[in-house]
Amino acid sequence: MSYQVLARKWRPKSFATLVGQEHVVRALTHALDQNRLHHAYLFTGTRGVGKTTLARIMAKALNCETGVSSTPCGTCAACTEIDGGRFVDYIELDAASNRGVDDMTALLERATYAPTIGRYKVYVIDEVHQLSGHAFNAMLKTLEEPPAHVKFILATTDPQKIPVTVLSRCLQFNLKQMPTTHIVDHLSRVLEAEGVSYEPAALRHLAKGAAGSMRDALSLLDQAIAHGAGKVDEDGVRAMLGTVGDEHLFALLDGLMAQDVQAMLDVAKLMDARSLSFDGGLQELATLFHRIALAQFAPQALLDEAERERLTPYARTLDAEYLQLAYQIAIHGRDELALAPDEYAGFAMTLMRLHAFRPERAGVPAAATRPPAVSAPARSQAAVPSAPTPQAPIAVSKPPPAPVAPARAAVLASADDDWHALVAQLQITGMAKQLAQHCELADRNDGAIRLRLAPLHKHLLGKAQQDKLQSELQNHFSRPLRLDIDVAEPATETPAERSRNVQRERQEKAVASIEQDPFVRDVVDLFDASIDESTIKPV
Repeated sequence: MSYQVLARKWRPKSFATLVGQEHVVRALTHALDQNRLHHAYLFTGTRGVGKTTLARIMAKALNCETGVSSTPCGTCAACTEIDGGRFVDYIELDAASNRGVDDMTALLERATYAPTIGRYKVYVIDEVHQLSGHAFNAMLKTLEEPPAHVKFILATTDPQKIPVTVLSRCLQFNLKQMPTTHIVDHLSRVLEAEGVSYEPAALRHLAKGAAGSMRDALSLLDQAIAHGAGKVDEDGVRAMLGTVGDEHLFALLDGLMAQDVQAMLDVAKLMDARSLSFDGGLQELATLFHRIALAQFAPQALLDEAERERLTPYARTLDAEYLQLAYQIAIHGRDELALAPDEYAGFAMTLMRLHAFRPERAGVPAAATRPPAVSAPARSQAAVPSAPTPQAPIAVSKPPPAPVAPARAAVLASADDDWHALVAQLQITGMAKQLAQHCELADRNDGAIRLRLAPLHKHLLGKAQQDKLQSELQNHFSRPLRLDIDVAEPATETPAERSRNVQRERQEKAVASIEQDPFVRDVVDLFDASIDESTIKPV
């Protein structure tokens, strides 16, 4: 027997097995059980959400030999023939290829005759919005007062194109897109029944790729099983879909929070080397900003507990205003990819734009190439909205920090057991630097160094960055060393945390200095102004 694709093999055959459309199932079930049957139904929704499947289940419920009910037996001749597309009183019409008035007239003439073997004649018109205007007009009278033995079920992906005169004669049900969690749960049940091994993370990628369509998800699952030679793993699915993995997205986010442009560009180069989609990368990045915004304002909207825990630290650190701006930059950058010299350049410019507009309030110190700040008196007028000549944002004017004394540098160079000082001396950049800054030193001996990395940052554990960090440590100590990294909560402050704390203290001092400035206080009192703290930058 030939192989049957999963989308057809696992098509629901009853209301109980239909996934994700509980609001429609509830209404239809009550109508069937109470025998309150309408003569015309309209199912709307995107592709692959169950419109035709619902029509077939309705046809079985109406013509099952056990009687009209919401639970057709599924085994009688009527049920099996409807499932197989052989029931003479169940007619599916594709409006895309039968859209003329002559086709509609012929259908309506046949509708006047009694059913051949069933209880009802059920006419399913798929993609009904493609009927011509004359065809719609021809069916209006019959659709309003059909024979008692006729039921119409219309299905469409574009209800806006259906005349309101038709809409008013139907009961309309809007089928929603499948939530990701429902798709993942259904795919896992299918794979368990098929005896195929899988990784749960791989199913989440398939669910995202399906974009709310269960049929698309099952088709992608078929492709993933073939691609993985009988198994479904995350790496194989990502390679098949060409999607950007979470480790790339969170590496970009970590680089953005640390204001490390080089780390962000390293991720872009890695994506380019792997031929990953930059358009998909910006789409996923915008989705990530959206999820972080949800974690800020409505954390209960994130149903996945693991996702909520992972995004909460970013939600606490990123400014709500900047997060909205970052979302806009990502989606506009995606629109501009076609106008860029090439997609890599467009993607890189979008990343640099995200960095350029990043406030320093909650991150680590900005790059050394930032232009010098304007003095406080010249900038303080920015706090007055009604001032005639607004100036640049308020900032604190301080002399540049003194260079580190040679004696202090010697102390740092000799402090090999001080992980903070050691990380500052290592000649590493990009994701390897991010990995080192988020670790703490757990143990060190002559032949090995053991680090501890928080589970929140385990996406940094790539082989390339571990090898680069190990090589730099060997160069620093001038001997072979083995690098081991354990995933566990650090017991002490990591270099990244210390850097953030130092920056936060500098920011608080800068804000306090501006607020206590006599000139600024006079301006605030005189004009009833306020100070925008996000514009204050320590220097």
